[in-house]
Amino acid sequence: MLFSFDNVTFGYSGEPIVENVTFEFHEGERVGFLGGNGEGKTTVLRLLTGQLLPDSGTVFRKNKLLIGYLEQTGGFESSDTVYGAMEEVFEEDKALLARLEETQREMSLPNADLRILSARAESLNKRIAARDSYRYRVRIETVLNGMGFGEFYDRRIPTMSGGEKTKLKLCRLLLEEPELLVLDEPTNHLDVKTLFWLEEYLSAFRGALLVVSHDRYFLDRLTSRTLELEHGRLSSYKGNYSRYKVLKAERVKELTREYEKQQEEIAKLQTYVDKNIVRATTAKSALSRVNKLERMELVEKPRLPSPPPRFSFTYDEKPYEKVIDTDLFDLKAGDKTLLKDVRFTLMRGRKCAIVGDNGTGKTTLLKFLLSRDPRVRFGKFTRAAYYDQENADLDPSDRVLDAFWSKYALMSQTDARKLLAQAGLDAEDVMKEVGELSGGLKAKLELALLEAKRGNLLVLDEPTNHLDLPARESLEEALRAFDGTVLFVSHDRRFIESVADCIVSLGNGTLTFFDGGYQAFLDAQKREEAPVPPPRRSENGYRSREDRAREAKIRTRTKEIEARLEALEKEEAELNDALIQNSADYQKILEITKKLDEVRKETDALYAEYGTLI
Repeated sequence: MLFSFDNVTFGYSGEPIVENVTFEFHEGERVGFLGGNGEGKTTVLRLLTGQLLPDSGTVFRKNKLLIGYLEQTGGFESSDTVYGAMEEVFEEDKALLARLEETQREMSLPNADLRILSARAESLNKRIAARDSYRYRVRIETVLNGMGFGEFYDRRIPTMSGGEKTKLKLCRLLLEEPELLVLDEPTNHLDVKTLFWLEEYLSAFRGALLVVSHDRYFLDRLTSRTLELEHGRLSSYKGNYSRYKVLKAERVKELTREYEKQQEEIAKLQTYVDKNIVRATTAKSALSRVNKLERMELVEKPRLPSPPPRFSFTYDEKPYEKVIDTDLFDLKAGDKTLLKDVRFTLMRGRKCAIVGDNGTGKTTLLKFLLSRDPRVRFGKFTRAAYYDQENADLDPSDRVLDAFWSKYALMSQTDARKLLAQAGLDAEDVMKEVGELSGGLKAKLELALLEAKRGNLLVLDEPTNHLDLPARESLEEALRAFDGTVLFVSHDRRFIESVADCIVSLGNGTLTFFDGGYQAFLDAQKREEAPVPPPRRSENGYRSREDRAREAKIRTRTKEIEARLEALEKEEAELNDALIQNSADYQKILEITKKLDEVRKETDALYAEYGTLI
């Protein structure tokens, strides 16, 4: 066992944040840690790492347990260069290699005591082999390149942004290889390419993993147990995020059924007692029921999950078919050219995701398209509504209600409060200053403002940042139901897959349109990047009848697999939609989940076979 909590309670000013929390964490476990904004996840992590001490209860940690902790806002601080800071992890390896080099030099000297020096060299070689010291530079370069620092080895850390320092802290932790890796929102600041790399790297990580994340793909790929902190209590579910959703629905349903059954029994017993306690002939039986009531161990009334926010996007007038169209343009950020000689067209009703590595110009492109540049034309009756991830359109000193009314002065207070409440801002929140709100509540305020604008073109820049998982899923549902046009940037892969029906990819100074969903786009990318082997021929170039027949068979099977994979991708998307639409029907969820597992297993098997053919 790596660590455990035994009836741990902690709070501030007498108000408990976590109460009587008990759980164990074992070697090699991979656990996702969930909870709404403000529930206390970071508090639990700080109790685990010893930054906080419990008010009561015990936190046990294995002796000499090495914990690597990535805090949400904890960047790496050093005056060194990027590469130099990573080299510090391998000081012992460098010392061993230097000592071996010195020993080998001494062995070449006249009158050297080869017996002693050979024994020392053998001992050093064993230690170097055990630590894999010769490959320490390869390990550094693998991590730095994978995390997007390939061109910044010599950059000094004090010149980096907060997000870059957080990424660098994660690089350092990966290289240190702690026994327990604790990650609080590790996917923040990462583009999709880096996310896929990090998942692959962590899949091979030999230690235990405890991760807080709003990235559902990340959780599904890496975790096999899920902890949820809700109302100060911790619950454990076996399985990744998708499995947790099913099991939690089942658990809530079962607890509710047990509670209601007991309440019915209590009501029956109490009714009997009330009617018969004063009657001489039945008083004895009434007293037995009183005793039964007193001995009964009461089932606690289950606290149902807080309802997620609700969003609904509507508009007044339908635009012409071509919503956005441009002439040829270059896109620049300062002196850097991001895109060269490109066009952009968006048709009515499409839901288009813009994807690309960090720095390729995704947000810059959105702002250019919304500018009054003469090269950009909007179709007649197009009304654009913009979601700004920076909240630049909000004054931090305004009250929330005033910030809303400053843009929609004609809306009644009742309608304004109703819209804000549906978005997740309660009566207390709307009287706060905007600057007092958490990142999640600011995001919900921006989404409420977006609803109120009634745009038929929604332009969204990272709309899921700061939103918890229920809010993200509510936003997905609302955007799928919206029959207008959506253009958005997001690093949330599940969000892109759920909403987008076309993809615009930025990279290498160009813009590429893909007509299809996100998974189909990724599959197409993999096929393009896969090396094409040369046709197998005999030494003299002659292909026998058997060779030709074999190649024809491979071509036929390849086409069959590609067609089947396309059908399976469509079926998986339909099943994911059905899973959301039937979220309240536990039996239906089980059936859909079982079918999803079958589809994914067949998909994996086909891809494995496909890899042997191409």
